[in-house]
Amino acid sequence: MHLIGWGRHTYVSVLCALASGILGACGKSGGEGAGPAEVQVVPVERRDVPIAREWIGTLDGFVDAQIRAQVSGYLVRQDYKEGFAVRRGDPIFEIDPRPFAAALAQAQGLLGQAQAQLGKASLDVERYSPLARDKAISQEELDDAVQAKQAAEAQVASAQAAVDQARLNLGFTHVVSPIDGIAGLVRAQIGDLVGPSTGALTTVNTVDPIKAVFPISEQAYLELMARNPGGDGIPEGTRFDLILTDGSTYPRPGTFFALDNQVDGNTGTLKVVAVFPNPDNLLRPGQYARIRAVIDVRKGALLVPLKALSELQGGYQIGVVDSGNHVHLLSVTTGEQVGSQMVVESGLHPGDRVVVDGVQKLRDGALVNPVPPVAEASK
Repeated sequence: MHLIGWGRHTYVSVLCALASGILGACGKSGGEGAGPAEVQVVPVERRDVPIAREWIGTLDGFVDAQIRAQVSGYLVRQDYKEGFAVRRGDPIFEIDPRPFAAALAQAQGLLGQAQAQLGKASLDVERYSPLARDKAISQEELDDAVQAKQAAEAQVASAQAAVDQARLNLGFTHVVSPIDGIAGLVRAQIGDLVGPSTGALTTVNTVDPIKAVFPISEQAYLELMARNPGGDGIPEGTRFDLILTDGSTYPRPGTFFALDNQVDGNTGTLKVVAVFPNPDNLLRPGQYARIRAVIDVRKGALLVPLKALSELQGGYQIGVVDSGNHVHLLSVTTGEQVGSQMVVESGLHPGDRVVVDGVQKLRDGALVNPVPPVAEASK
């Protein structure tokens, strides 16, 4: 009993000491681990921002000449090398000229007959005129001679037209290039019967310069017209860049050439044409390309990193740290994307410190420890 009684006082003392130690330890632990969360922040940037647009298009020859036969006949010769440059007037094909040479000779013969008949009729009028004045022949005979001469003149004119047509047809047997350009692959073989209805024999494309044709939406057209009223919607001097399928940018910039005069009812788009110099013939018609152009410059735009924005119910939210290091969650209106940054139209001010990442984990009004981004701190 004595041991138990003594032990009770000792036991109570020990319990008090343990309780005091535990509470002290808990208080110490809580003080060390409950500090403000560390967040990376950057200041809102203000600068002039070029607004670019990009479209998908195809390349087309500045002039695409369809080489067709203008007379019917058998193809007897190919006079060009496929895929190589030709000059205006260079021979491309030859159609068998013999039937057309014979037709020309026949027309020339008929012309000769008509001219002989005209000569006789002219002599008759010259001979009958004084006789009619002297009443040696009737006026009717003179009138008949005059009418015969006029008919002979008409016959000569008709025969001359037939000769011209026959000579033209004979010339058409030599198919020549109408333009300077690159000649395409042949679409007919030697010995084929060709004619105006058989389709193109080949094509010749002018590729320096070359066109880039691309569609823009009706909405984009209206936007361009609002920014450049009174013109074609494309600001004068706009530079066009061509991005090729391998991702490289064509080294020679293009210029605006034309805007189509109507909207395609099926697609709701208008065609725009830009022209690019192509002295090395690197670009070819039908080639796929992406066309990019700066259409406007936003003066004094506010920019934040894309990763600072958090989507919320169709809009965007961003965390702003005030001078007391408290975070405030604000809704913002965004504009154009510029690389890895976004233009903010409203909701921010120049110099505001925005949380770069993890804004979804923060509550409004929370105390934070702002630090610069890792990439900036390492510089």
